[in-house]
Amino acid sequence: MSLDVNAERDLASVAGHRIADVKVEYYRIPLAEALADAKHGTHTDFELILTRVICVDGTEGVGYTYTGGTGGRAIYSLIFDEYRDWLIGRDASDIHEIWEAMQWKLHYIGRGGLVSFAMSTIDIALWDIRCKRMGLPMWKVIGAHGNTTKCYAGGIDLNFTEDKLLQNIQGYLDKGFEAVKIKVGKPNYKEDVARVKAVRELIGPDRVFMVDANYSMTRETAIRFSREIEQYDITWFEEPTIPDDFEGYAEIAQATNIPLAMGENLHTIHEFTHAVNYSKLGFLQPDASNIGGITGLMKVAELAYAHNLPVCTHGMQELHVSYLSAIPHAGYLEVHSFPIEHYTTQPLRIVDGRAVAPNTAGTGVIFDEDLIKPHLIKSN
Repeated sequence: MSLDVNAERDLASVAGHRIADVKVEYYRIPLAEALADAKHGTHTDFELILTRVICVDGTEGVGYTYTGGTGGRAIYSLIFDEYRDWLIGRDASDIHEIWEAMQWKLHYIGRGGLVSFAMSTIDIALWDIRCKRMGLPMWKVIGAHGNTTKCYAGGIDLNFTEDKLLQNIQGYLDKGFEAVKIKVGKPNYKEDVARVKAVRELIGPDRVFMVDANYSMTRETAIRFSREIEQYDITWFEEPTIPDDFEGYAEIAQATNIPLAMGENLHTIHEFTHAVNYSKLGFLQPDASNIGGITGLMKVAELAYAHNLPVCTHGMQELHVSYLSAIPHAGYLEVHSFPIEHYTTQPLRIVDGRAVAPNTAGTGVIFDEDLIKPHLIKSN
């Protein structure tokens, strides 16, 4: 008994959705100038790891992650050596099933950490495919709450003199930003206080202002510092101490009037759950590059919604703009100093102080091959 024509088409369509190949690319891209924070040291370049998932019918999705200059080769290896062959033949439409399976495949040796980075590239590529098949931009597929989001310029500027810091902040204002963030964590926190004061005087009383210590302070120093800068109307104090010290965050939060924020160093939904339960945070800051892609980001956003917390993002503004625009409880999009967007065909647009999500079908992130190819180090 033969199948009817519609059934044959359905079977052909399903077959076409299966993954035929997975290509991995590793890039090292120089920064225009050296950038430093209190814990990661000086950055001179960043790593970009791309995963291209190609289906039987030719549909291709592109996912990616990045690092501050180290670990990229290990991420490349996890994708190529552990996930590539395992993915071939699977249905690219089964995003959540694949996400769970990827997690448990390497859970014993890599819960969180590098595995979450590797998973992210694959998951983002699968979402790119899903949105392309629907013919819709990601912000419409995710939730369509809107197509713009609040944003801020997040500088990596601890190595800048105060004069250069202020010049850099003025550059952000000239580009249309109405919110800015600076790095803190000098050996003498009094110097940080002086820099905060200078920036507030430059930007005026009405613009949004955040500070980020990159988990460099002890509980005591963070409390002393936060009390001294309360007068400068700080929207949040980011990563005052190590991300593992959930109770420490709660102690700092109880001692200051400035809301605390963290999340870029939390790489599983369970870590975020602990942070919400114990750390008395004001803002959650997941990053799709290291939380397991769009699927991981969705899980954190749902947790935040359930606890009446705004979701902000860390880096990858060219991708995150579509996610934050789509959800009702978005906080602020970080426009990061690692300029991944400059290597895409659609750099981020700021209109009236808000970031605008692209309308291209897919995630909206299309890399410019002419711009990234000179920085390719390795590919399969």
